Amino acid sequence: MSRTTEPAKHAQRAAASAEPLNKWVISAWSLWSWGNATVSAVMVTFVFAPYVVNVVGENSNGTQWLTIANLIAGIIIAATAPVVGQRADRSGKRKLWLTVLTLIVTGLVAACFFVRPEDSWLLVGVTLIATMNLVDTLANVHLNAMITDITDSTRMGRVSGIGWGAGYLGGIFILAIAYFGMVSGEGGMLGLPTENSFNIRMVAVAAAAWFLIFALPLLLTPVKTADQHQIGKQVTIWESYKRLWRTVVGLWRNDRNTFWFFVSSAVYRDGLSGVFAYGAILGTSVYGISPGDILLFGIAGNVIAALGAILGGWVDDKVGPLVVIRFSVGALVASGVLLFFLDVDREIFGLTLTPTTSFWVFGLALCLFVGPAQAASRGFLGRIAPPDRASELFGLYQTAGRSVDFMTSGLIALLLLIALGDPDVENADKAIIVAVVTILAIGLALFSKVKAPNGYAKLPDHQLT
Repeated sequence: MSRTTEPAKHAQRAAASAEPLNKWVISAWSLWSWGNATVSAVMVTFVFAPYVVNVVGENSNGTQWLTIANLIAGIIIAATAPVVGQRADRSGKRKLWLTVLTLIVTGLVAACFFVRPEDSWLLVGVTLIATMNLVDTLANVHLNAMITDITDSTRMGRVSGIGWGAGYLGGIFILAIAYFGMVSGEGGMLGLPTENSFNIRMVAVAAAAWFLIFALPLLLTPVKTADQHQIGKQVTIWESYKRLWRTVVGLWRNDRNTFWFFVSSAVYRDGLSGVFAYGAILGTSVYGISPGDILLFGIAGNVIAALGAILGGWVDDKVGPLVVIRFSVGALVASGVLLFFLDVDREIFGLTLTPTTSFWVFGLALCLFVGPAQAASRGFLGRIAPPDRASELFGLYQTAGRSVDFMTSGLIALLLLIALGDPDVENADKAIIVAVVTILAIGLALFSKVKAPNGYAKLPDHQLT
């Protein structure tokens, strides 16, 4: 897109804000996220990945194998996401690629059914999970880019918030179905056989069906995407990477605000991921939450996060994403600091707070502010992304996040190493809180360089280079 046309197109987009939005398309777009929650909530966090690590890989250090597989997947995503988005924009096939990648993800989820509780299946299990994560991330590049097709800048916050909220709420329902219907007791309320972990493996089949059913409304709904207006000649993979480099350099030279948004959001989003990735470990090892209750906490946390995302999206449209992000990340830092000192009984305002009660209160507070920060970040980028190059920018957004997603995990590993070597440290796992709060604080400090979005990002015109 020529730079000379950016102001005109931005003005047209703002003028269109008075037009009613297509509620069906927005609903279908949000339902995709509702179904996609199976990947993060069921397969990666609470059910299938723990099964692969603790049951399939019980005698083979499953955690290490899964970490290595996810690291490889992360490197591939970091190297390919922006180029995949860029090439999809130029081909005008954003919607087609979303459809193809969605079908691949559902196939990978369903294939997890074949992972039996035997050491020989460990490599297959971790490979499926890591590949599922990889393809799912690429699918979300195109889903996120579609926000520029279904709403305008003045209402992007609430639409993004509704999408994030739908994802959290979908996670609640499929978790409840999986846990109460198939996992709890002896095969759940469905009475599934537990021999060879058949009931756990059937969760994968249910998760795949859930995702496909709720993805179909969007996949089958005609949506005219902005990338179709300017279909360019496809170039070589090498030229795509050269254009990626020119985009990054161009942002540094011509649009420092967008550049610093990518850098700072990558850091604080890694901290946001750490809240959910390590929350269950922290609750059980430090604050006395039972293994059974931690799943209930996960369901409650998703409810709170969904409400926070929806409310944050509404506030975003009123005061802008900058305020929502700063307040949310700041509140996360404050909640984490308070939680650090509440691992023993404390008397506050005449009330005695046990560690378990403190975790429920301040752990859920953390969940409350994760949703708004995530939704407002997507809304921020959606406001500055030229619609016909949105997939490229959202791909770069994913890559920026992946390029630093070692920070929280690495800092936790380092702090744990130090804590475990100190005999005076009682709860070494509190290093998780220190690491997450530190990463969030660094991201918040970097975000101080970012100003409110004002027009499209100043991207180099690849047609002129």
